[in-house]
Order: sequence, then C-alpha cells, then structure tokens
Amino acid sequence: MSQLAYTPLEEIPKVSTEVLEAGPLLTGLVQIHAQLRAGFKAGKLKSIAYRKYQLLQLAYLIKDNKKRLEEALNADLGRPALEGHFLEINSSASEVREAYCNVEKWVKPEKPGFSLNFTVMRPVIYKEAKGVVLIISPFNYPLWLTITPLAAAIAAGNATALKPSESTPAVSSLLAELIPKYLDSDILLELQWDHRKSPVIIDPQCDLEMAARRILWGKCVNAGQTCVAPDYVLVPRSFQDKFVDALKAAYESFYPESAQPSKPDTFSRIITPQAWKRIKGLLDNTKGTVVFGSETDEATKFIAPTAVKDVEADDSLMSEEIFGPVLPIVPVEDVDEAIAFVNAR
Repeated sequence: MSQLAYTPLEEIPKVSTEVLEAGPLLTGLVQIHAQLRAGFKAGKLKSIAYRKYQLLQLAYLIKDNKKRLEEALNADLGRPALEGHFLEINSSASEVREAYCNVEKWVKPEKPGFSLNFTVMRPVIYKEAKGVVLIISPFNYPLWLTITPLAAAIAAGNATALKPSESTPAVSSLLAELIPKYLDSDILLELQWDHRKSPVIIDPQCDLEMAARRILWGKCVNAGQTCVAPDYVLVPRSFQDKFVDALKAAYESFYPESAQPSKPDTFSRIITPQAWKRIKGLLDNTKGTVVFGSETDEATKFIAPTAVKDVEADDSLMSEEIFGPVLPIVPVEDVDEAIAFVNAR
C-alpha cells in the first residue's frame, strides 16, 4: 500500500500571478490545479459516454477491492466488516450506480417554470460543468464521503481534486493507490497533504421500545461518530426511568453476552487517540449517573456504548458535541420545556 505524504499548509508554495503565467515554474497546489484545468479544457468530460465510462471504472474500483476497503476501514476505525459494508462500501457502490444510470437524464436541458417576464424569450436551462472542484473528505465516513461526491462531480463533467483525511491513513493510502489505476489522472488527482449537538425529545406517548432501539442504534453505529447521531436526550422527569429501562433492554438486545462491544470486530473504535481522550474526559467529569457502559480501553481507542441519566444543562457532557458513543439523558418538566431548551441553544 502506498504511503501518504502530508505537506503542512505553510510549506505549500505561494505563487504570484507572474508565476501562474510562466508554466514551468508552477508548483504545489497551483500545479495540481493547472493540470486539472488543462484536463478539463481538453473536453474529455463533455462526452456523456466518457463520464459513464469513468463512473463504471469507479464502480469497479469498489467491486474489485471490497476486501481491502473492509480491512482499511477496520484498521482506521476498528469498524466491523458488516458495518463497513452497510455504511460505506455498499452505500458507495449504490451511489455510483445511481449516477451511472441517471447521468443522461440529469444533463438534459430543462425549460424553467412559467414567468411572465421571460416566457416570450422561451428560456432553456443548459447543464454545464463548473470546471475544477475540490472534495475534502472527513474521517468519520472516509470512503462514502469521498466516493459519493466524486461520482456526482464526474456525472456533472468536472475535473476533481480529492483531499482525503489524514486521520484515516489506511483508507486514504488505499484510495491514493487505487484511483490512478482506475480513473483518468487528467481529470482526477488526489491531494496528499497534511458546536453542534443533535437533540432527541421523548414524548411519553411514543412507541417507547421502538424509540429506544432507534436512538441507541443511531448512537452506536460507527461508535457515535456520525454528524446526525443523537447527541443527547430530553425526557420528562417523570418518564426518565421508564425510558432508561427501555434503553437498557435495547442495549441487552443489541449486545448479548456473546457479542459484547469490547470484543474485536463487534463495535467500532474512536478515530484517534486525541478524540478518545477528549470523549473520555467528558465522561470522567460528568455529574450524571451512568446507566450502562463507561468501559474504556486507551490502547484500542475503545469506549463502550454508554448512557448517563440525570444530566444537567451545565454538565461536561453538554459542553460540546460528543461525537462518540456516550448518550446524556437530560430530565425536563415536559415536552414544552424540552423544546424551549433546544431553542435556547
């Protein structure tokens, strides 16, 4: 597997307008941009057939390397094979297929809706590529959030620069190796450089078992490292214990004795030692009561699915987005107070 070489931002050469015009002196980012701009101007991607060919190659990149992608996701995130396929590998393949099957429809000219000002001119909207685009991939879904926007960029006829996450070296290195083998380097290059919270409100009239299972699944998948994962739960004080009991039942169903999350290939791990320490610090400083979980292992960056009840608004767990498998439960008087709590933040 090739090795990534990250260049600190301050070391990337700054190039003047004169250098831009000089051709041979182009360096760093400007050189990369110039290469892609030249590839775009060559007009290869004006052809819908060529766009489809590149999308087909992207699909083969995934199909031919499923096992290696699975292993890379496990190396970076501790992600179990089933979760890796469900969240990223199969999802990425589906997105590429969607683009391949629909690109011809997407690029067709469209007539806008009726407008008294312009209808006499019979306007038509033509779909034109932007040119050179940059995709910056985050660490939490390093494959899916690279392949999906890449498929869209190719379908739209753009030349693309990819900047993978330095926090997922196995996935990023594998993509750096595979992309030049499958895709046209004139139109795609990989760059190798160096508060919010999502609340859930529980209504006592809800289907409690289903709500608990859905909340716990959202908090556990990818070890809670998902932007829209439930960050905390607001529940009427008189209903808190019933919700906690339902959450415990869901946890025991998800993780029986034979499949405890601490076992290898059962539960994802936190992405970096720094992220692990941050989440561990939030958990260590909480004044709430741990309902289940709280087991940690720094060596493997493991944090067990954890629920904490009786969490106050000024608790450590409420100070920032957790982005991990720890779920604070905040008791309030009623649903109206819960809505006011969210709106105030």
